Amino acid sequence: MSDISKLIQSPFIHKNWQDAGFEALTPVQERAIPIIQSGKDLVCESPTGTGKTLAYLLPVIDTIDPSRKQAQTVILAPSRELVMQIHQEIQKWTKGSDIKSAAFIGGANVKRQVEKLKKKPHIIVGTTGRIVELMKMKKLKVHEVKTVIVDEFDLMIAAEHLHEVEEIVKPMMKERQTLFFSATLSDETEDVAEEMLNEYELVKMEDSLDQMKVEHTFVFSEARDKIEALRSIAHFNGIKALVFFNQVDKLAEAADKLSYKGVELEVLAGESKKIARKQSLDSFRAGKVPLLLTTDVAARGLDITDVTHVIHYDFPSDAKQYIHRSGRTGRMGAEGTVISLVNKQQLSFLEKMSEELDLPITEKRIHGGTLK
Repeated sequence: MSDISKLIQSPFIHKNWQDAGFEALTPVQERAIPIIQSGKDLVCESPTGTGKTLAYLLPVIDTIDPSRKQAQTVILAPSRELVMQIHQEIQKWTKGSDIKSAAFIGGANVKRQVEKLKKKPHIIVGTTGRIVELMKMKKLKVHEVKTVIVDEFDLMIAAEHLHEVEEIVKPMMKERQTLFFSATLSDETEDVAEEMLNEYELVKMEDSLDQMKVEHTFVFSEARDKIEALRSIAHFNGIKALVFFNQVDKLAEAADKLSYKGVELEVLAGESKKIARKQSLDSFRAGKVPLLLTTDVAARGLDITDVTHVIHYDFPSDAKQYIHRSGRTGRMGAEGTVISLVNKQQLSFLEKMSEELDLPITEKRIHGGTLK
């Protein structure tokens, strides 16, 4: 008997689990699912790629009553892409059941979204602004919602989001269950949790880079040479690389220079328009371009498979950021390479971080279309 059948009752979830080829639950799933099933509020910190979406989806789907034609669970996420990604997962895991779900995002046609609500979805996933709008129009009633989940919670406590989260939660049942999930937690997030939640459990998964098949490297490169280094890397055979920048203006400048040099790439930045963001992601996911230039915030929570390389164009500010970015490659036992482009000043910082993480980071040169 697999460990999922000990925790989850629904046969359709077992079937979907089997069809997905999954075996064991991930550590965060093992810890979070029993707490969610106990009915307690939960704050969970777990890096992207550790299986936290399923850690809340499986127990929630397991308790939905399809005969009650109303919203029973609301999931809030900070970006349109993340909402659509979560919704795809819900559809995958409710296959074979009568559970209905719907996604609601800003920028989409409101009339069409109101039509979706007429079908009485049991699970609603959306961006806060659009959910508030539908509630104000009296088209979405949440007074019988028993579970609310806030994904990427640390991004959702920004002033504009937090007010909306509170507006959404306020009319819900007093004895509702509230679940906060995030890749990182801060003192501020824990203060908000204290204020908004009843007695809650805290689950923190340790940050680690335990992928056996990932090589951590650095290429010595002064600021003026980084564009040329990236141009060369873009021509590596079969490369599918996420390139991280600390600032959006630097990213835009690099994208222009690389495009001018004929490098095929896509850009994923916070202020990109919805259609442009979707096209960029689809193109990169399909392997049509070798590089996706992004920032930590823009890439947060997005599940992009088969990333062969993570490139730190701008060096991370600390070890935690290095772990989060680098964990995007070598997923599910695949091979991967992390390349940090560093100048003289950053070398000592890199050495310190290598020691702190107990992680050998080897120097390489770009030569003949590969790393030597």
